[in-house]
Amino acid sequence: MLQLSSSDLNPDASFVVDGTSRFDFKQGDVGNCWFLSSIGALTLRKSLMAQVVPPDQSFKDNYAGIFHLKFWRFGKWVDVVIDDLLPTRNKVPVSVSSRSGKEFWAPLLEKAYAKVCGSYGDMIAGNPPEAFKDFSGGVHMTYTLSKSPPDLWDVMNRAVQCKTMMGCGTFTGEKGKKIFDNFGLVDGHAFAVTGVRQVESEEKKVNLVRVWNPWGEKEWNGDWSDKSTLWETMSDEVWKECLKVKNDGEFWMTMDDFCKHYQEMHICCDSPNFLDGDDACQWNCSLKEGRWEAGKSAGGSDGGAEEFWTNPQYRLTVKEENNGDKNVLLSLLQKPDEEYRSKVKYHAMGFIIYKVPPEANKGRLPPSLFQDEQPLKVSEFSGSRELIEFHSLKKGEYLIIPCTYKSNKTASFIITVYSKAEADME
Repeated sequence: MLQLSSSDLNPDASFVVDGTSRFDFKQGDVGNCWFLSSIGALTLRKSLMAQVVPPDQSFKDNYAGIFHLKFWRFGKWVDVVIDDLLPTRNKVPVSVSSRSGKEFWAPLLEKAYAKVCGSYGDMIAGNPPEAFKDFSGGVHMTYTLSKSPPDLWDVMNRAVQCKTMMGCGTFTGEKGKKIFDNFGLVDGHAFAVTGVRQVESEEKKVNLVRVWNPWGEKEWNGDWSDKSTLWETMSDEVWKECLKVKNDGEFWMTMDDFCKHYQEMHICCDSPNFLDGDDACQWNCSLKEGRWEAGKSAGGSDGGAEEFWTNPQYRLTVKEENNGDKNVLLSLLQKPDEEYRSKVKYHAMGFIIYKVPPEANKGRLPPSLFQDEQPLKVSEFSGSRELIEFHSLKKGEYLIIPCTYKSNKTASFIITVYSKAEADME
């Protein structure tokens, strides 16, 4: 394997040509479809894309042999500086490559993220929400499609209108090597959701989802695929708008087929507005950093245990009455001390929420509270990078305790509260 500069690969190398698009690149030999499908979704968010991939860079004007890419990493935007050397085999990029052969923003973005993760090898295997978070710092929701809510189509419609990033993944088979019989979908593979549209076919309304494979090929070949005769049942105008018969990895399928053949869908946005369609609502966001220290502030999840009260405590005051809608979204993001992504082991973590008694003093609440009071809510405990839960909280004061499932675990974290009504966290 040899590292070559972009200009060695193409003397006419450019950073960006006519804007950025998901069709500018395709996946290489690194098993990071979760990351590349997320880039595909990112290209649809033009302002955010310009923040992650600053466009005012060039191989010609003021070229210094370096490029700057930006990622949101645990509460702040980080500038990552790289050179333009790319790993190649027989003068062909080993990882993501430019479809035109001359546009290199995608390989350089991947290289910058590999630097953040530790190496290209440390990028293997993952889920789109991790990349979505690092592209935006936004909030995401994950839907298990076999148990999808009845209003999922409406949620996806709002998500498109809110300019979110959306991704999905097929069921895990033989490490992505198996193809579903007759349908052309890869097992255990990540895709981007790039659009939704309701069309009329033979006087019936059909909900369609547009999906993109970061391989740049291997498309769905069932109903409403590129060569499906069902496209002949609609108006020429809609046909021309929707259908592009190209081997580019992008295709349409019905909502029912989407929920049948994909396991999960992820939606990431700056705010949770897409969840209920309340565009007029401006969600408040409060972010705090914290840390569990073994023997000091890592009391575990057993509220009856003597050390439980040593956990970090956050008071949340909801200042407006709530009519029963979910009005508070809690995010707990674990920040590992390990430098290399592939070596990170996340502790099982979650939230426990108590109602603060009216007579309670300011400051930390004593152990007696946890012995006398039952928690109002106990979240699931997940050994993942981020846990997100949506709650309905009435006007009043609450104590939020982020904790690891087992005591005496050490890790840093970020707790973020998105509140629909006015709320303070301290």
